Amino acid sequence: MSELTESMTGWLAEHGIPEWLIPFLVSILPIIELRGGIIAARLLDIELFKAIWVCMLGNILPIPFILLFIDKVFDFLKKHKVPLLSKMVIFLEGKAMNKSSTMEKGEFIFLLFFVGIPLPGTGAWTGSLIASLRKIPLKKAVPAIFLGLCLASAIMCTLCYGFTSVFEKMFG
Repeated sequence: MSELTESMTGWLAEHGIPEWLIPFLVSILPIIELRGGIIAARLLDIELFKAIWVCMLGNILPIPFILLFIDKVFDFLKKHKVPLLSKMVIFLEGKAMNKSSTMEKGEFIFLLFFVGIPLPGTGAWTGSLIASLRKIPLKKAVPAIFLGLCLASAIMCTLCYGFTSVFEKMFG
């Protein structure tokens, strides 16, 4: 993922996109999300707290739409049997439900760590998809996803900016 993020960051910078906007745009994308945004911010030498805010905002922006509307969009696509899209919807639903099969009782904790631990296939987009498909109430899903993004941000900032840099900015 870092190679993709690096090439995307370079391409956007070469095409005159303002420096602060690049991590925002990278963070908004599914799959790459905040993890890639923090990497992009570090590549551009953006100050730590600015990077956190820009990337969090970029990653949070699509989440309400996913939580509120994705099931309706999926139902529409399946109902109208758009060849490629309906197959993709069925694949995404299966993948999301498969990843969530172990969460029966601990939905909040599952979503928090699913979004928060920056591994391939995890993140706010997939966490929101799982929450929507499993009909997890918004009052439980939204805080879990937000806290997961905070955890992912802390992990990625520590990895990209270094523990001492993060620690000094936070505490001293």
